Order: sequence, then C-alpha cells, then structure tokens
Amino acid sequence: MSQTLGEKLREAREERGLSIGEVAEQTRISGLYLESIERDDYKPLPGGIFNKGFVKSYAKFVGLDENEAVQEYSRIVTKTEGLEDKELRVYRSEVLTDDNVANSMVPTLIFAGIILALITGGVLFLLNYLQNQPATPAANTNVNANRTGAVPTPTPAPSFNEIRIEFTPTAEAISLTSVVDGKQISEVVPAGTPKVITARESLRLSYWAGFSDKVALKLNGKAIEPPPAPARGSSVTFTIDKANAEAIYTAGRFVQPGEATPSPTVAPVATPAAVPTATVSTNPVTTPGLSPGPVIRGNTATPAPARTATPAARTTPPARTTPAATQTP
Repeated sequence: MSQTLGEKLREAREERGLSIGEVAEQTRISGLYLESIERDDYKPLPGGIFNKGFVKSYAKFVGLDENEAVQEYSRIVTKTEGLEDKELRVYRSEVLTDDNVANSMVPTLIFAGIILALITGGVLFLLNYLQNQPATPAANTNVNANRTGAVPTPTPAPSFNEIRIEFTPTAEAISLTSVVDGKQISEVVPAGTPKVITARESLRLSYWAGFSDKVALKLNGKAIEPPPAPARGSSVTFTIDKANAEAIYTAGRFVQPGEATPSPTVAPVATPAAVPTATVSTNPVTTPGLSPGPVIRGNTATPAPARTATPAARTTPPARTTPAATQTP
C-alpha cells in the first residue's frame, strides 16, 4: 500500500531526527498546521495557495521533491472535493397567471411598507433630537468651565475582576491556542470573526508569528496594539493577568516589565496676573507770595514747609539841602 503525502513527510522528518517544533521554527509554519498536514487533514489550514506553500516548504525542508508534493496535494484536494455530496436541484417550469402575479406582489408591498415606516420613524426621531438640543454649544460650555477654573476629571480604567479579550483575524483564518485560567484550548478562528475569551485570573494566547500583523485585539472593550513578531521563534505568545492588565489597558499596547506607563495629565488653569498700582507723585506749583500745597507721595500727604515772603528793603531818599541866605553888606 502506497504511503500518503502526510506519511511521507512524517517519515522524512523522523529520519532526519527533527521534531515538529524544530521544523516549525525553521520554516515559520505553525506546528498545528504541520501536524494537520502529517494527518492528511487540511481543514484547519487557511486554504488556497497558503496550503500549497506550506506543503512545498515542508517537503523541501525534509528533503523531498517539493513539486511532486504539491502535485500530490492537488490530487488529494481534487479527490476530496469530488467525493463531497452535491445537491441536485430539480427545476420545473412555472406558468405565471394573474393570480400568481398578485400573490408575488404581496411580499413586495409588505416589504416596501416596512421600509417606508422605518424611514418615516428615522426622520421623526432626527427632528425630535434636533429640537431637544440645547441652545448653547458644547464648546462654549467647555470655555466657561475653563474660565471658572473647573478641572476635567480623567476617565478611570475599568475594574479587571474579569479579563476579556476579543481576538479577530483581519485577513485569513488563524489557528489559536489559548490557556484560560490553566485550561488549554486550540481552535481555528475564521477571518473577520471575533473570538471572545474571558478569564478570572489570567489568559495566554499563542499563534503563528506570520500573522502578527493580521490580528486585531481588544482588552475589556478597548482596542490595543497587538504584540510584534518575536526576533526568534515561530509563534507570538503573550499573557494578560491582573498584574499587567491595567497597564496594558492604559498604554493601549503591551508594555515591558518595569516600563513606566503614561498617566492622564490635566492642563493647568491660567491665573490672571495682579495689576500693579501706580504711585502718583504731584509736584506743587509755586506761586510767588503763596505757600505751596501738600506734596502727595503714595498714600500719605506730607505738608510742605511754609515759605514766608520777605519784603524788599525800602530806600530813603537823601535830605534836601537849602543853600544859606547871602547877606549884603
């Protein structure tokens, strides 16, 4: 009896003394995929050209002719598809009469009425929503809050009494191995279908490193950045528990042990600067013969010393001399 493709690959691997893990590390193919190929079970694989690429890489690594391996895989797939049950649909001709036309119009009219009712309800809801909106825009409310010195309160992280991960393949199906509170589960998650996993204490996920950029993750409802492919090894493996869940949630990515996580900051509220008070100094205007007013310096009025007017010296004109009378002899 001739050997199957999976048996040939397994025998070639065992002759070289290689394990599934070693082949997976060198070929960058998931160990689950390699085990499925050796069992001739290709359902867990992504399908299409990916399956041919996996078979070709596996055969080349263990020393088999990769072209013959791909051809044998194609024969297996063709044979499997030919053995699948195919429904035979029997069509019969139908003559449309007036009664048939009337009956066929009833579902159409009902569907059109439902659509019209939904559109009408949506328009009424939108009008009611717009009428109930406050007159003051939200932006003005925020400005008033800043003016009064109100400090916004940062949104706290949720409680992690339960760790909830949402794993979604974005491009193709991914074989996922999860360890939830010590219980291991292996399954294939279809592309575009979110897989929700919850744990009380901790969970660990592992998948092929080639899919590191084809995964979307959410932690307790918040999208987080998936971990990158490791420098060594063929799989991406990460653990989330109560010790690091809050840090990962806050940072939005997987943080290293001891790495500081960003904390929400609040912008300081500007305080108006004090207006300095000018000191006015008034110099008195001196008028001859009058005493000046008080001198104002700051807030204290200091009276100026009185100035006494000194009268000018009065000059006495010289006495007038009268010449003596001349006597006549």
